Amino acid sequence: MTRSAPLAILFALPLGSCAVTSTEYSAIDTCLNGGKAWNYRSARCEQAADGPVDLIRVDKSEHLMTVYRDGHAIREFRVAIGRGDPGPKQQQGDGRVPEGAYRITAHNPNSAYHLSLRIGYPTPEQVAAAARRGVNPGGDIMIHGLPNDRGWIGARHAAVDWTDGCVAVTNREMDWLYGAVADGTPVEIRA
Repeated sequence: MTRSAPLAILFALPLGSCAVTSTEYSAIDTCLNGGKAWNYRSARCEQAADGPVDLIRVDKSEHLMTVYRDGHAIREFRVAIGRGDPGPKQQQGDGRVPEGAYRITAHNPNSAYHLSLRIGYPTPEQVAAAARRGVNPGGDIMIHGLPNDRGWIGARHAAVDWTDGCVAVTNREMDWLYGAVADGTPVEIRA
């Protein structure tokens, strides 16, 4: 995963130019920095649910990641995704987020981004499909925080899609996820 393009995008983020105002971004960051959870549907700061998480669902079209325990949603996250078009990942370098059923395969405390959870992409079927097309399917797909030197961006990171095909949350949200999600947790990603 190259870092130069996402860093350039993050550095030039339009702070407050999308539907969320600067005041709302500040409220989200204040909430998260206080160890609580932001409810993106009600626009309220709430007590963060305890882990563990037993399912992660990412809805690319809604830019929303929901985590579940025992079939109940316990927390949602506004996410930034790959800067490629909205279709499923086809090959290395297309900037798209894959679609399908995966598992978390590893925790990385030494990530170039604030912590990361590796998603088990590509599946053997995706490797075979890419081989038939004569392309490399890519890899290194993660759920991660912000680049290590850009944590100050906070919730504003979701104003644009900037990753190389990963799913990004704020650093405080990533802290919670990193502790609540075990290796082997199912991940469902859909359009």
